[in-house]
Amino acid sequence: MGNIARESPLWVKTSLAAAIGLGLEPGRFYRNAEATCLNLLLCYEKGCAASCAYCGLGRNRAAAGEKTFIRVKWPRYALEEILQKLRERPRSFRRICVSMITHPAALKDTVTIISFLRRVTDLPISVLVTPTVMRGSGGFLTLLAAGADHVGVAVDAATDTLFDALRGKGVKGPHRWERYWRAVAEAVEVFGRGRVGIHLIVGLGETEEDCVRVMDRARAMGAVTHLFSFYPEAGSLLADRPQPSVERYRRVQMARYLIDNGHARYGEMRFDDGGRILSYGVDPEPFVRSGEPFMTSGCPGRDGRVACNRPFANERAGRPFRNYPFAPEPEDIETIRSQFKPGGESRDDDEESEKKDPLRGTFGEGL
Repeated sequence: MGNIARESPLWVKTSLAAAIGLGLEPGRFYRNAEATCLNLLLCYEKGCAASCAYCGLGRNRAAAGEKTFIRVKWPRYALEEILQKLRERPRSFRRICVSMITHPAALKDTVTIISFLRRVTDLPISVLVTPTVMRGSGGFLTLLAAGADHVGVAVDAATDTLFDALRGKGVKGPHRWERYWRAVAEAVEVFGRGRVGIHLIVGLGETEEDCVRVMDRARAMGAVTHLFSFYPEAGSLLADRPQPSVERYRRVQMARYLIDNGHARYGEMRFDDGGRILSYGVDPEPFVRSGEPFMTSGCPGRDGRVACNRPFANERAGRPFRNYPFAPEPEDIETIRSQFKPGGESRDDDEESEKKDPLRGTFGEGL
């Protein structure tokens, strides 16, 4: 590939888990979990132009050298090396996801990368888009024509106020709440209902009711929700913010599962004065027994089961699972049952911070 800058489209980063799955990095997974999605991330010498307060890729992150993302390194490889490994290991993964960053060439380079992938694999391909650099419905049509079959839109924050504070004007960032939701509508128009997912992070300062309301909005538009638990990224503006409690996350996980699978809607659920979920309008116990609400939510493989399982993206190995990357076993179900407390008085890890305005003092002086 010559003496060129080590940037997309001829170079990409991949998650450490995927690099292990490709045989490019040494390592093994706790409890024999394995990454079933090959996650590829665009990379440029100038990095990402956004400044999201919680992100390891943000231009405002206080970290020198090669940045981590989701707390681990994302090694950079020549795309041709990735393609060769795919040729050698055609059954290593069940899906590929190409993630944009905020860069003017992101759409064009994503299309190029998909075209290279399509020469060596028939695996389904998702794209995590950056609406800020997309070109309306035409950009989504281009991705569909290139060979993508699912799209993700990382809304992340549950309210417009939090979005603006954490991703927009509050951090001098380029992203806008209205543009992201317009992109959801455009993507559904092009790819179809059920083939678009929003990303939502629990623990950025929202209430549980805020999460349920935005998940219900996505469902009404024809999108599903891929749920994440906030985990502080060293050097980011939210590096000192604690995670939400497991109990809080379990309640929101159940709500997501019920909404995405058509078992309940926001209007049927009840909340306390602080926005905590009290009831779902249906009995959640059968779903607790199945364990399915507490597994990773992401794009499916051809068999309809989640393929983007992101092992340990929300927790350290050996710590309680937030998103189970495999079907929970009977002992896991008992652990989940002890953590799942709708209407309970469980103390959240970030309870003290929420007694204040969740935006006050978060970003330091001058922001």
